[in-house]
Amino acid sequence: MAEEKKIEIIQTEDGSHSLFLPDMDETYHSSHGAIQESRHVFIKHGLDDWAAQHHADTINILEIGFGTGLNALLAYEWAHQHKKNVVFYTLEAYPLKEEITTQLNYPAQMGQEDFDAPFQQMHQCSWGTLHQLSPYFSIYKIHDKLETVSFPAVNCQLVFFDAFAPSKQEEMWALPLLEKVTDQLVNGGALSTYCAKGQLKRDLKSLGLTVESLPGPPGKFQMVRASKA
Repeated sequence: MAEEKKIEIIQTEDGSHSLFLPDMDETYHSSHGAIQESRHVFIKHGLDDWAAQHHADTINILEIGFGTGLNALLAYEWAHQHKKNVVFYTLEAYPLKEEITTQLNYPAQMGQEDFDAPFQQMHQCSWGTLHQLSPYFSIYKIHDKLETVSFPAVNCQLVFFDAFAPSKQEEMWALPLLEKVTDQLVNGGALSTYCAKGQLKRDLKSLGLTVESLPGPPGKFQMVRASKA
């Protein structure tokens, strides 16, 4: 995938936008519903489940694949609903152009039209700097590839692993890179991802994580959450 490849905005079944990359024949989200999928995988079985079992005034999240910014926006919403401080570290090798990001309909589809300004700030703020967008939410964007990135020295409670599917971007799911990512988790932290391939589960178990197969979002049988003891 290169920065200049064609990108098409599409509408998924829940009304929310996603992006389609014709050259990869791949979409950024499930066609069954972008918001629906992200809420299920990263909020319900990520933030909600972790917060129900742990107490923390500040929750550090590391996301692999900033993409459209949807997961960051949902984390922003969660932080405001729960009045918890969320610090969101997110990695992206190929940032989207403003002509794309300004058309995405997530705030309106969430019924949170007032989130449009912070959503655009997420995309437009500078890389490699911590930006506080509200009393409850800060974002630190990392413009790099997973293979070459040096993560900030921050211990994270959660990882949102949202790279393209292994069938499209196999290198992102290689064991050394999974180890690099899970090394950022504190004990008791958890990684959530939409992917439920057997090889991923075996690799995560080999890294000492406890792996759960959970019901997937609409259109997908399972997802995975892996916890660090």
